[in-house]
Amino acid sequence: MKRLLQFSHWTALVAGVLLSASVAAQSFPSKPIRFVVPFAPGGGTDIIGRIVAQQLNEELRQPVVVDNRAGAGSALGAEIVAKSPADGYTLLFGNISLAFNQALYANLGYDAVRDFSPVTLTSVQPNIVVIFPGLAAQSVAEFTALARAKPGQFSYGSAGIGSGTHLSAELLAQSLKISLLHVPYRGTGPALTDTIGGQVQMMVSTFAPALPLIKSGRLRALGVTSAKRSAAAPDVPTLIEAGVAGYDYSTWYGILAPAKTPRAIIELLHGKILAALAREDARRKLDAQGVETTTNTPAEFHAYLKSETRKWIDVVRAAGIPQQ
Repeated sequence: MKRLLQFSHWTALVAGVLLSASVAAQSFPSKPIRFVVPFAPGGGTDIIGRIVAQQLNEELRQPVVVDNRAGAGSALGAEIVAKSPADGYTLLFGNISLAFNQALYANLGYDAVRDFSPVTLTSVQPNIVVIFPGLAAQSVAEFTALARAKPGQFSYGSAGIGSGTHLSAELLAQSLKISLLHVPYRGTGPALTDTIGGQVQMMVSTFAPALPLIKSGRLRALGVTSAKRSAAAPDVPTLIEAGVAGYDYSTWYGILAPAKTPRAIIELLHGKILAALAREDARRKLDAQGVETTTNTPAEFHAYLKSETRKWIDVVRAAGIPQQ
C-alpha cells in the first residue's frame, strides 16, 4: 500500500509538471523575448540575427529584442543564455563558434551540448579558398604540389586564432596532408591584403570581402568550402569537386534555448521560426548577405551540434592549438 501511495504521488507530480508546461506553452509568448546575439553590433552574425529577429517578431506578435553580448569569441553571451530561466523568453542566436569554443577554452561556464535546447538551424554560409595570384597554381591539386615541395615554407592568413578562417584552413591543411604556417591577423581585411601582396600564400576567407578581389583578379579562387557550389560564385568548384574528399565547412547559424525548456515551447518556437524564415522579405534579406536559409528539427540540430563539437575538438588538437 505504501508503495502504491508513493507511486500515485509521483504520478501526480509528473502530471502536474506536464500540465504546467502545457499551460505555459498555450499562453507563450505573453511578453517580449530576449534574443541574445553573442557578438558586437554591425558584424555578420549581428546583421543576420537582426533579420531573423525582425521576422520572428512578426510571427510571435511580441517584441523580439536583440541583446548584443560580445566577448570571449561568443562565450560570454552563450553563458548568459545557458544560465537563464528555461522558459523560452531568452534565446541565443548562436553560430559555429559554439563548437569552436568547446575546443578552444578550458574553463567555459557551460557545455555546448548539455546546457542548451537547440531549436533549429537558420542559415549557413561557406568560405572560399583564395591564393596569391602570383603562384603557379590554378587548382587545389597544383597548390598542394607546391606546398609539398616546400614543406613549412607556405603560409596562410586568418582573421585571428580560433576564428572560422583559422580553423577551416587548419582542417584543409590536415585534409591535404600539407604543412602550412599560420599567420593570424586582426581581422579578415588585413589578412586578405597580405594574401594579395604575397606575404602569405593562401587564405580560407569569408565570401563577402573576397568576392570583389576575385572578380578584379587580385586574388585567385581555388574552391568553395561547402558541399555544394555557391550561387554567389557558381563557377568556383567545391573543394570536394577539387579532390578534397569529405571536406565540408560552412559557418552555420541557429537558435537555441536554455536546457530543460519545455518541449511544447521548443516545438512552438520551431514552427514560428520556420514560418519567419519562409517569409519573402526574410529570404530576400538573407540572400543579400550571401547566406542560405537552412533549417532542421530540434533533434537534428542537437545531433549536429554534438558532431560539430567533436569534429572541431579533433581539429584543434591535431593542429596543436593551445586552449585558452
